[in-house]
Amino acid sequence: MAPHNDAPSPSSSYSAGFNRGPYRSVATSGLMTSRLGSMEPHSPISSSCSAASDAPDLHMTRPLVPGVYVPTMCFFDEATEDIDTDTIARHAVRLARAGVTGLATQGSNGEAVHLTHAERQLVTATTRKALNDAGFAHMPIIVGCGAQSTRETVQLCREAWEAGGDYALVLPPSYYAPLFAPSSETVVSFFTAVADASPIPLIIYNFPGAVNGLDLSSDTIIRLAAHPNIVGVKLTCGNTGKLNRVAAATRKMAGDSHDPTRPDFLVLAGSADFTLQSLIAGGHGILAGLANIAPRACVRTMELFRQGRVAEAQAMQEVVAAGDWTAIQGGVVGVKCGLQSWMGYGGYARSPLPRPTGEQARSWKEGYRELVMLEKSLSSSSSS
Repeated sequence: MAPHNDAPSPSSSYSAGFNRGPYRSVATSGLMTSRLGSMEPHSPISSSCSAASDAPDLHMTRPLVPGVYVPTMCFFDEATEDIDTDTIARHAVRLARAGVTGLATQGSNGEAVHLTHAERQLVTATTRKALNDAGFAHMPIIVGCGAQSTRETVQLCREAWEAGGDYALVLPPSYYAPLFAPSSETVVSFFTAVADASPIPLIIYNFPGAVNGLDLSSDTIIRLAAHPNIVGVKLTCGNTGKLNRVAAATRKMAGDSHDPTRPDFLVLAGSADFTLQSLIAGGHGILAGLANIAPRACVRTMELFRQGRVAEAQAMQEVVAAGDWTAIQGGVVGVKCGLQSWMGYGGYARSPLPRPTGEQARSWKEGYRELVMLEKSLSSSSSS
């Protein structure tokens, strides 16, 4: 693999072909070959990335539509902690077959902070190839691309595009937040600069718990939504009032061209435990880690609401919310433990995250029990 070239790429036209049509962006310079950072010269992944990057439909149009999006897990060999591409591929196909709308790699559930740049590309390329090979080439992949500097964030966006990603999920920088200009001007400038340079559209990731409490206001999100290369937001803050304001304002911005089946700006709840609340507030769906364990239950909850079967949707939401509380308490460690306990795979998180104790494993398994029984019943009914 060729080494990273840290010099700015030459400007060129790139027709994104996503929800808002063509967008002029900075094209990558010789980066479409599979490659490895100069600090990662011994990685064994070059052939995997190259094979996926050469797929002819790698950058076909995959619009964002309302539905359930899943921030997928990253799986590791139990002994070596090397990337387990086989399990990553099987898991992605399992989720796709359950009816989810799209997948996200390199999120909190994907342990992006534990991965090198090359490993990130491997995970995304593996996911893209698995979906393509299983007949889900139409399914979009969102890739977590947040970093503390504008420069590295743009680099991650370019690498996500090379690996087959369709959209970049970007956290605001936070390490030097006390030095930021007032009224979120630094954050606005950051997202604007990244969106100007990224070859793929951006989704804003508002997750105060991951960024030292930095919580973007609805005013800031609505202001950023006017950028042609910023096409959505994930609100893990749980503020449904904010979600309502953003959904309403961006719908009005679209005017007569607004299409509820393909919105210009996708507004997603960041947790499954307020799926119905977000839909009532005008949201378009969820991007939620719980769907790794129970994708059909998350999908069915939305379907029931859309069909006007509100009481049934509420009953299912109660089970989903109870299961999500277990996921929230255990984090990525608990979700993997749930997968291992109930699905027979999942393994452990990469160190320094701890391995669950026997007591934790039993507690989390029990916490997911009702949800998993619901999931299995939905799986049986869909196959009968």
